[in-house]
Amino acid sequence: MPRPILATIHTEALSHNLARMRAAVPDARVWAIVKANAYGHGIERVFESLRSADGFALLDLEEARRLRSLDWRGPILLLEGCFDARDLELCSRLGLWHTIHCNEQIDMLAAHKTQLPHRVFLKMNTGMNRLGFTPERYRAAWTRLNALPQVDEISLMTHFSDADGPKGIEQQLQAFEAVTQDLPGERTLCNSAATLRHADTAGARSDWIRPGIAVYGSAPDFPERSAADWGLQPTMTLTSKIIGIQHLVAGDTVGYGSSFSAEGPLRIGVVACGYADGYPRHCDTGTPVLVGGVRCRMVGRVSMDMITVDLTPVPEAGMGSEVTLWGRSAGGAVLPIDEVAQAGGTVGYELMCALALRVPVVVVE
Repeated sequence: MPRPILATIHTEALSHNLARMRAAVPDARVWAIVKANAYGHGIERVFESLRSADGFALLDLEEARRLRSLDWRGPILLLEGCFDARDLELCSRLGLWHTIHCNEQIDMLAAHKTQLPHRVFLKMNTGMNRLGFTPERYRAAWTRLNALPQVDEISLMTHFSDADGPKGIEQQLQAFEAVTQDLPGERTLCNSAATLRHADTAGARSDWIRPGIAVYGSAPDFPERSAADWGLQPTMTLTSKIIGIQHLVAGDTVGYGSSFSAEGPLRIGVVACGYADGYPRHCDTGTPVLVGGVRCRMVGRVSMDMITVDLTPVPEAGMGSEVTLWGRSAGGAVLPIDEVAQAGGTVGYELMCALALRVPVVVVE
């Protein structure tokens, strides 16, 4: 029989979470963010559940092709725009909208020969300092684009760096509004955190919202708020089984480096899951795990193919018992992916995206 590890994609939860984000700003259209292969879930697996979105946003041209092959005829936005002048031909052919964040992209567009003008999203760098024109240079970029026959419509966008924390969005929002208040065009401002935390902030409401991580059931501002606090449901569950039992006495150690030492008699379960499956290697003793739906703790280090779990809270567990690494157990108990990520010093985004190819995936309605 195959190794017992399995990832499950919950399509009903995807639809629920998308509806939850739409309800937060009911007068805005919604981009469903499906970059990084839909945050590790698989574009083809999530497509039908997210089809009620007004558009899909991603980074990769090949992923855009995959969406079109699924018979999606609505808007697709390239969030980082084109990387090469030849990409513009594919934008024309596939009807892709694309971000403009630098003068080089305007130069490419000015040299592009097309019969169908492009819909572009001009990005402002309001403090994130990754992509975009500074407020001082934004209007000049807009003027250049507006003069091009290759451009049909210019939308305006920025990205908030601190929507999930105490700094908030006010400073960036003010910078954006000061420059764009008299410019025409649709706006897209809010990511997941801004949509959930700042939808009532004056000026934050815009024509489009761009929810990403919240659609996949992770809280954008964990640990301040949990996914359940926001009414979000887990969309990915990673499960395995106990494949071995060890009985320890005081002084016995577990795993590489002997980082865990038993203080007394202890029964541990060996689970078929390791960092080669995408489980975070930096998790250590204390990381939560569900065994038969009961919360237990991992002990020792994560190895390539196995972890070890203290079975004290669930003495009836044995060979073949269900283990939930994150997500929803068979009995309905939930282990938030954010808690596991926190124990590994990372975020839920990384765990989703890092799911290894060797892990089988099933989709459930």
